[in-house]
Amino acid sequence: MELNFEVTMNEYLPLRDVVFNTLRQAILKGELKPGERLMEIQLANKLGVSRTPIREAIRKLELEGLVLMIPRKGAEVAEITEKSLRDVLEVRKALEELAVQLACDKITEEEILQLKRTAKEFEEALKADDVTKFAQADVKFHDVIYKATDNLRLIQLLNNLQEQMYRYRVEYLKRRDFHQKLLQEHQIIIEMIEKRDKAGASERISRHIDNQVEAVIDAIRTKR
Repeated sequence: MELNFEVTMNEYLPLRDVVFNTLRQAILKGELKPGERLMEIQLANKLGVSRTPIREAIRKLELEGLVLMIPRKGAEVAEITEKSLRDVLEVRKALEELAVQLACDKITEEEILQLKRTAKEFEEALKADDVTKFAQADVKFHDVIYKATDNLRLIQLLNNLQEQMYRYRVEYLKRRDFHQKLLQEHQIIIEMIEKRDKAGASERISRHIDNQVEAVIDAIRTKR
């Protein structure tokens, strides 16, 4: 089996992080496909490293839900399923609703400006043809809301969930027909938070996530 993905060595990162980031991006971009086995020896040869950082990376990818460990078979890239999507997004919706409610109480004027800047950055990112840039810009937008809650435990939980969400976010952002709707949703969420409208912000973030569920499920069913 030939491994077709790009290896970018970052001299400022530990080797295990370089290996993890490389494999993660290969999965998110679809270069390593759902159901594909991750053979430690082949990956080590491809990346020019020992099997130890490969093994560590696979363990981290398993925690993110990107890799499955199959008994007597080994590691393989996890399928994107409706069940796994719904499981993650049900939890995310509950936590995001809490986050926007807390943000309505606690957000500062500087953070509101930052939220508007990240929304603009997301809009600019959509003009490029790089789905990982779209996803990173979207993550930044939501990160400002999380930070505004001033609740470290909630931020920690949401950041952990962000990792598990990343793959679904990428699938959603591949749908260019949804981009305009996304931009509008971000603007309305900002308006609700700026007005300190808890009910409105909560309802809008809930709808924002429901739309993501529908789009990704549609993509999953289309691929069948």
